[in-house]
Amino acid sequence: MGLKITWYGQSAFGLEAEGKSVLIDPFLQNPVLQTDPASVTPGTILLTHAHNDHVGSTVEIAKRAGSTVIATFELANFIGSQGVENVIGGNHGGTVAFDGGTAKFTPAWHTSSYSHEGKVVAPGVPAGFVVRFGGKTMYFAGDTALFMDMQLIADEELDLAVIPIGDLFTMGPKDAVKAATFLRAGTVIPCHYNTFPAIAQDANAFKADVENETASKVIVLQPGESTEL
Repeated sequence: MGLKITWYGQSAFGLEAEGKSVLIDPFLQNPVLQTDPASVTPGTILLTHAHNDHVGSTVEIAKRAGSTVIATFELANFIGSQGVENVIGGNHGGTVAFDGGTAKFTPAWHTSSYSHEGKVVAPGVPAGFVVRFGGKTMYFAGDTALFMDMQLIADEELDLAVIPIGDLFTMGPKDAVKAATFLRAGTVIPCHYNTFPAIAQDANAFKADVENETASKVIVLQPGESTEL
């Protein structure tokens, strides 16, 4: 069995391989899919940035499951202040080892803050991750605009690139096609679209454009759907 990847909507993904599991940006209870946080028990949680639609149920899950949370430094400090015991903070260019793999922080062009009890906390920087897990190398871009240094990320020899296409808060489909060209991944999965009306997009049109203009294959997942790499 290869690496199993599940999309929970927005930018939330689960990875499973060799009896180990990773959860990325677990906004599990979102408008397109209501997943019970108690149904997942990840060994590791990766957070690209502090926005509420990415942090999601992190604290609840990590406390119950004993997950290790890996995030940028300021966000990691905030998660730790909420009673999560196993937290690792890093920053752009750094690599963190976790049970079954590694996560390398990459830049992302976005913002990052968390709203908690009526206040904005955990300011810091957004990031993406190059994740090596289950024998695969994957890039989770997080929320970002297109940027030229994606061509350097391609040097990681990506099996998979997970990139946002929703526009407004991230790059839209046109820039995301160019991102796929830069990244040269074997497979591309779009995310961060159709969760809210403001980021509605046609993922199948994106798939057609990427496959016409690059050598990458695009897998369009439905919320809750899984595929294997």
